[in-house]
Amino acid sequence: MSLYPSLEDMKVDKILQNEQQQSTANQQQNVPPFTYPSSGHYNIEQTMASPNHAASTLYPTMDSYMGLDLTPSEMAIIERQQQQLASLQLAQTRPNEIASFANKTLVAPISGNSVGLLRAQVTQGIREVVLCKGADQKIGMRCKAINNGIFVVLVTQGSPASLAGLRFGDQILQVNDQYVAGMSHQSLHSLIKKLPGDRITFALRDRPFERTVTVHKDNGGEAGFMLNNGKITGIVKDSSAARNGLLTDHQILEVNGQNVVGLSDKKIRELIKNSDSTLTLTVMPSILYDKIMSEMHSSLVKKLMDHSVFDY
Repeated sequence: MSLYPSLEDMKVDKILQNEQQQSTANQQQNVPPFTYPSSGHYNIEQTMASPNHAASTLYPTMDSYMGLDLTPSEMAIIERQQQQLASLQLAQTRPNEIASFANKTLVAPISGNSVGLLRAQVTQGIREVVLCKGADQKIGMRCKAINNGIFVVLVTQGSPASLAGLRFGDQILQVNDQYVAGMSHQSLHSLIKKLPGDRITFALRDRPFERTVTVHKDNGGEAGFMLNNGKITGIVKDSSAARNGLLTDHQILEVNGQNVVGLSDKKIRELIKNSDSTLTLTVMPSILYDKIMSEMHSSLVKKLMDHSVFDY
């Protein structure tokens, strides 16, 4: 199973897969391989006229659907990426495999060795987790209903939910065989309470409201943003935060993949100070964060929230 950052990537990937299959067939028939032009832009219509062009019938689809005008160097890059994709086997989409896959296929000469970048991957894909209730017959999780969806807002450190890998902002889609869309969080809590404790299966969408922004600290150890109560309140002009599109009025949820919800600004700054030069922040618009946390007591979040570093 392949993961793509965009629909265009998926389309090009499928075209290249077809081209590779056609190329194999051409080799068996001793047809000369197609070569991209050495200069200028890759013109789809002109290339279609080439008698040895592989998968020519698919290229008009790419052109008309996406309006791509690719240079030979761009096509060469895409082909290299295609070769990387083909070499990776993803039999199961466990979180560690997703993060490893994303880290291997992203071109990141500066950030590529950052452990924080790997930990902080937000796939927004769907995963399945299985857990059992603890000795107290609880799983250590609280949730909130937002826009007909159910979202995780609290995971207790050391709890079954924490050990299974539930994270703040995960959307719960299904519990065992029951869909939860449209439920209130009270109804979901009641459902979980009634379930046998030996095996509970969750289908989760990975943090759909969240995104990550990777920035680099300057020689003074600053990344270029200010925060107040975990919310980004200012961006320094010409800083890495500004260059990489970090926005104000966003809540910092994770620093290098470590949950910081409920931590004081002092502790968040310490985490940032002690991190490597590459810093990956997981953020959510403050208006959404405030809505999700509207019924959660801050003292409860500070006391119970799991802030441990979770390595898949």
